[in-house]
Amino acid sequence: MHLNLLIDEQFTGDIWRMEIDELTDTLFFETRDHTDKKVLFHAIDLSTGDILFKELPTPERWLASMETAYDGVLLLHFYQNESGPTHKGLMAIEAKTGATLWSNYSSTFDYLSVNGPIVYDSRVHPRKLFLADIHTGATTRAYEPSVHKEVNKSIMHPELLAADDMPQQLSYQHPFGNSVHYLEHNNFRIVSLHALKGGGLIQLLRVFDEEASLVYEDIINTGIQKMQPEAFITYKNCLIYIKNRMELKILSL
Repeated sequence: MHLNLLIDEQFTGDIWRMEIDELTDTLFFETRDHTDKKVLFHAIDLSTGDILFKELPTPERWLASMETAYDGVLLLHFYQNESGPTHKGLMAIEAKTGATLWSNYSSTFDYLSVNGPIVYDSRVHPRKLFLADIHTGATTRAYEPSVHKEVNKSIMHPELLAADDMPQQLSYQHPFGNSVHYLEHNNFRIVSLHALKGGGLIQLLRVFDEEASLVYEDIINTGIQKMQPEAFITYKNCLIYIKNRMELKILSL
């Protein structure tokens, strides 16, 4: 069996955060270059593997980040200052073109509902929540808890298992540490573990088919000093992982 790489792209900054718009199967992510103090944004169509836009800057060179994604639109927020986490304002980017749809420096994101983003005006106290039209920024109606329920994501994360609890046929000869990350998805079994190689610590990703045959393997981190967190997610038929912080790989399962 051969697994196809849908995406294998190298970037100039660290891949910092990802969001998936499940209405359009679009993966958005941001990269951050800490030396040059620059943040860039990117979008990929997960159904085709097409890159919709890459290395998109914003008017704010550094103090911007992703908030959420919905219905073909990426929602960004800004920061009040570099030393604090307080968000300030919103900007909406269209996935297909990378064009800015709208911006509002008084609006603040609260959460993503099944109907769209719930926002509030940071100048108004006490806080009042509204449903916003993500394509225009207009606050269309007041927040209703029974209607504007939070989105349930289809993204799957691996679970942390003790190495001894792994099926014997999936074991690795020279693991480091006593735990692995493990996930079963689409009749595949996916494992992330640490191992010693050449005196250094590495992190491996291994994919097995339903008969426990190894069908894919990659070293996803090298030269690391300590155990790394979970290394991959799955979404529908995609296995998504980051290699050495700057390379995005997506496999079709």
